[in-house]
Amino acid sequence: MRSGVLKERVPYGPRGPVGVLVDPMTWRAAPYLLASGVFGLAWFVVLGVAVPASLSLSVVWVGVPLMMAAMLMWRGGAMLERRLLHAALGVRIADPYRARPERGLGAHLRWLLTDSATWQDLGYLLMLFPLGAVEAALSAALWTATALLLAQPVLFSLYIAAGVQTPFTIDNWPGTFAATLGGVLLLVLSAYAVRGMGWLHGTLATVLLGGNQEERLRASRARGIDAAEAERRRIERDLHDGAQQRLLSVAVDLGRAQAKFDSDPDAARTLIAQAHAGTKAAIAELRDLARGIHPAILSDRGLDAALSGLAARAPIRVDVSVEVEERPPAAVESIAYFVVAETLANLAKHSGATEASVSVVRDHRGVVVDVWDNGVGGARLVPGGGLAGLADRAATIDGVLVLYSPVGGPTLVRAELPCAW
Repeated sequence: MRSGVLKERVPYGPRGPVGVLVDPMTWRAAPYLLASGVFGLAWFVVLGVAVPASLSLSVVWVGVPLMMAAMLMWRGGAMLERRLLHAALGVRIADPYRARPERGLGAHLRWLLTDSATWQDLGYLLMLFPLGAVEAALSAALWTATALLLAQPVLFSLYIAAGVQTPFTIDNWPGTFAATLGGVLLLVLSAYAVRGMGWLHGTLATVLLGGNQEERLRASRARGIDAAEAERRRIERDLHDGAQQRLLSVAVDLGRAQAKFDSDPDAARTLIAQAHAGTKAAIAELRDLARGIHPAILSDRGLDAALSGLAARAPIRVDVSVEVEERPPAAVESIAYFVVAETLANLAKHSGATEASVSVVRDHRGVVVDVWDNGVGGARLVPGGGLAGLADRAATIDGVLVLYSPVGGPTLVRAELPCAW
């Protein structure tokens, strides 16, 4: 696998003290936990002023737009917090909001007031103050004590050189070395404490910022129905414009050949040959259509063989790696296959890539599918587009599709498909 992005995954997290200390996630979580108290205090003050002021002015209607502005503000704060949680703690939480109405003050007000995710955002931002204060205080105490213990040799050397002792300096070398050893142990303890607080914070954030589970399932089902309806219309269109027209042409050619069979045998033979070619073309189109619905090789031989077949038909070199010991459920296999098929089709048309790779692994999230290419990048999830359709497919089983495609490349499409074996 040549993509550095695809090699980043650590399926089961760091193991042992050394693993925790060298894991970048520990050192991304540490500053976030130290600053969480400041974030919480800022939001507590802002919301403590904005919300009561808006409610008190609502009796004269002036507070209605102010209240909408306050709600949009804390929604924006919650959206920012989700991005920070992903960067600092590795917790991915999608924005769970309902679709925004096109127009109308009343419609927008109902959109904000009746969406439970809005109020869960408020609850999280208010909870951030006490939770962040505890996290920041505990983190500051641990890191300060660790730094003082580890710095004892330096402090004692300065004490000897300057002849000035501070309350934080041990006055003998054996005590200094013992303090340093204690600092190393406290460093490991602090790293574990950071991971533990980060896990707890991420769990609470997932509950509050992830929206209502029932609404998410309802939205997923709706997207799944829309995706299935779009797929049905595509199949009908392909049948009508492709194989049906060819078979109609075959029937016409055979009818003309039958009429000329006695009077013009040469023309009849030409028409029969033409009908034969049309029949083969119709069979090929029907085979492609059946493969687009559900490829037989996927059912018979599984993902590895099916994806290898896709890679063999690609116009560029595609490396395939499938590390799934047991076959996942059929729905997961099908979605994984079509994610790769659509992504490879897109990169062949638009990316200008010279190489690509496909990786399918099982980890704690389920089945994770990565498709990487070294093309020009700039891909986007456009409503109604192929990638958006893949996201809808993934949503039918509560999965997610993530796109990373900066201008200039590379492009990474990742599908995280939960499943149980």
